[in-house]
Amino acid sequence: MLNDAAIEVEGLAKRFGDVSALDGVDFEVQRGTVFGLLGPNGAGKTTAIRVLTTILTPDAGSARVLGFDVVRDAQKVRLRVGLAGQFAAVDPLLTGRENLRLIGKVAQMPKADVMPRAAELLDRFELSNAADRPARTYSGGMRRRLDIAAALMGRPPVLFLDEPTTGLDLHSRNALWAMIKDLVAEGTTVLLTTQYLEEADRLAERLAVIDEGHVIVEGTPSDLKATLGRSVIELSMSDETDALRAAGELSRLGDAEQDGVTIRVPGAVAGGAMEVLRILDGAGLEAETLMVREPSLDDVFLKLTGHKAERDEAQDEPVPVGGAR
Repeated sequence: MLNDAAIEVEGLAKRFGDVSALDGVDFEVQRGTVFGLLGPNGAGKTTAIRVLTTILTPDAGSARVLGFDVVRDAQKVRLRVGLAGQFAAVDPLLTGRENLRLIGKVAQMPKADVMPRAAELLDRFELSNAADRPARTYSGGMRRRLDIAAALMGRPPVLFLDEPTTGLDLHSRNALWAMIKDLVAEGTTVLLTTQYLEEADRLAERLAVIDEGHVIVEGTPSDLKATLGRSVIELSMSDETDALRAAGELSRLGDAEQDGVTIRVPGAVAGGAMEVLRILDGAGLEAETLMVREPSLDDVFLKLTGHKAERDEAQDEPVPVGGAR
C-alpha cells in the first residue's frame, strides 16, 4: 500500500450467517480523491462502508483509515470520518439548524464552534432560508443536503457517502455532484457507493466493481471502458424472441449481450455495423434501430457481472441495530 493512501483495505471479509457479504476485498483510496464502489444491491458495498466507519467489525482481513486500524483504533477513526448513509438520518422534528447543533454536540465539538459551523454549512448547502424550519418540511433533496452537512460538521478529512443521490431529482443530483467536487478540491477524501454509472464516471478518479462480495475489477473509468474497445454497436429488435435469435447470430462477432430487446456488441468488429446488418439479413432478421457509440460504464458493468446495475429499495445486507453517524 502507498503511504499517501487515506483508506487501505486488505483481504476484508464479513459474513451474516450463511451469507458472505465481503469475501477478501482489497482496494486503496488516495488522499484528496473520489473513489467509487460500484455494484448491485447485495454486492457488499454498504457492508464495506459500515466496516470502514467502525459500525461493523470484520471477520477477517484489515482496514485502515488515515493509518488507523478500524478495529484497534476505532475511536480515532470515528473522530476523523463523516458518514452519510443511503437514507437521510436527520430528525424530522428538529429544524435544520437544530439537527446540525445536535450533531456538533454528539461529536464533542467545542461549544463555541458549533453554531458558526452550522451556519457555514447551512449557507454552503443552500439551506439558510430553511434553517429554522422543521426538517419534515424539507424536500428530498434538501434533506439529503442536510444529511451530508451533518456528516461534515466535524470537518472530517475522509467522507463516506453511501448511495448519496438516492431519490434525488436530476437538478438536486447535479448540485450534489458539484458540492462533492468542491469538497475534494479542498482536500477531502471521498469514498462513495453508487449504482448510477454516470455518477461514478462523473466523480470518481478510480473505482472498483463489487459483485457477490468480490472486487472483480478496479481502475479508472477510462481504463474500464477501454476493455470494451473503441466503440459499441447497439441495436434493438421488435421483440425479445427476435432479440434472442439475433444475439445468437451475432455472437460470432464477440460477446453479444442481450438485455430485453436490446443487443450490444462490445468492441470494434471487422466490418462494423455493416457486418452486423449482413448477419441479421442472412438470418431473416431486421433491427428496428442501430447505433455505434462510445462504450459506457453500463456496458462494462453488464459485461463483467452479466446484469445491469439496477436500483431497487432493498438494502445490501442486514442492518445492524444501533451505530453512530
